[in-house]
Amino acid sequence: MSISKRTVETLLDLVEVKLSYMQVSDREDQREMSQLESCRRELRGLMTTVPAQKGRRDASGVVAH
Repeated sequence: MSISKRTVETLLDLVEVKLSYMQVSDREDQREMSQLESCRRELRGLMTTVPAQKGRRDASGVVAH
């Protein structure tokens, strides 16, 4: 399975938005926050290993310009 850099960036943005709006009120919230922080670390690590896309491909695999 491969994942594009753009997808990793989008997922990272979503995780960071969720973290910014979280209010921890119990243990379950704290567990969720810890999990999201772990996801953020993993996604940041992926940013350094995922190659940038040169162009977008359509469903048939043809590069769109």
